[in-house]
Amino acid sequence: MTKSKILLIYTGGTIGMIKEANQPYLKPFNFENILDNVKEIKLLNCHIDTISIKNPIDSSNICINNWIELVEIIKTNYNSFDGFVILHGTDTMSYTASALSFLIQNLSKPIILTGSQLPLGDLRTDAKEHLITSIQLARSVHDFDSALLSNNQENVIKEVCLYFNNKLYRGNRTTKVNSDQFKAYASFNYPEIAQSGVDLKINYNNVFKPVNNNTVFYDTLDDRVSLLRIFPGISKKIVKHILSDDYSKVVIIETYGSGNVLNSEWFLKEIKSCIERGKYVINVSQCPKGSVKMGQYESSIRLVDLGLISGKDITIESAICKSMFLLTKNTNLNDFKNLFELSISGEIS
Repeated sequence: MTKSKILLIYTGGTIGMIKEANQPYLKPFNFENILDNVKEIKLLNCHIDTISIKNPIDSSNICINNWIELVEIIKTNYNSFDGFVILHGTDTMSYTASALSFLIQNLSKPIILTGSQLPLGDLRTDAKEHLITSIQLARSVHDFDSALLSNNQENVIKEVCLYFNNKLYRGNRTTKVNSDQFKAYASFNYPEIAQSGVDLKINYNNVFKPVNNNTVFYDTLDDRVSLLRIFPGISKKIVKHILSDDYSKVVIIETYGSGNVLNSEWFLKEIKSCIERGKYVINVSQCPKGSVKMGQYESSIRLVDLGLISGKDITIESAICKSMFLLTKNTNLNDFKNLFELSISGEIS
C-alpha cells in the first residue's frame, strides 16, 4: 500500500516544551528532534515531513498573523501531502481551529490540530498518544477501513478538526473547558467525529461534507470585533463605552440563556444607537450548550425588533473568528446577517 504523506506543523505549546535545569518555566525545544522522542511513529504506514512557523510561541500569544502563516504553509504544501497535523498550545487551539475552518474552505483532506496538557518528555504525558493518533487520522482514512477502501479512494475527513483525549471533534465546535485535566475540550452542540479506543471509530454521519473539493484559501481577517459579556449589575458607562467605540465594526454580546438580556430602556437604547452607527451586533449565549432563540422570552423579544444577528448554537471562539472573516467581504448589514446565520464550515446547526 502506498504510504500516506503527512505534514507535521509546529506552532509551539506544551506538547513541544521542555523544562531546563534551574528554570521554573517551560520553553520550546528544537522541533526537528520531536520525532526522535516518539519512535512509535516509525511503525505507522506514512511518510512524515516537519515544518515550524517562523517563531514558535506560547499559544496565549497567537494572533491573526500566525493564522495567516499557517494558511500559507498549508496552501504551499497542499498538493504534496495527504493530511496535515498542527501541534498547538491548548489555551487558544479552539480559536485557531475556528479561524482555519473559515480561511480554508472546501477541504479535500484533513487538517487536525492537537496538543497536550503535559510536555512530551513528561513521564505521564498525554502528548505521545495525541500525536500518534492525530497522524493516523490525518492520513488517508481508508488506510484503516477496508470496507471503505473497496468503494471510495477519497479521504472521509475533509475539515479542520481538533483531537484530544481520545476524541476527534469538529474544530470550530470546540471549547477548552478544563486547564488541569486530560479531558480539556468539549463540543457541546455537535457530536464527535471519531473516537479512539481499541479501534479508531469514525462516525461517518458526523463528518463535514464540503460543497465540492475545489479548496479555497483566504489570507485576510479583519480584527474590528469587540465583545460585551453582560452580567447582573453591569454598569451603564461600561456598556456605552464598549458599544460606542470608534474602531469595532462587530459587537458580540454574550447574553443569558437562550439569548436574553436585561430589558432596561437605557440598555436597549445603547444597542439601538450602536446599530444606527453602522455596527453589526451579534447575540451569542453565555451557555456552552444550547442555542440562541430570540423572542422566546419577553427579555429578548425587543432584540428581534432591533435586528440583532442570531449566533444560534455557535461557540464564542467561532463567532469571533467568523466575524473577522465576514468583515473582509465588505457586506452591508443585511448580507452580513444572512451570511453569519448560515453555516459556512459546519460551525452552526
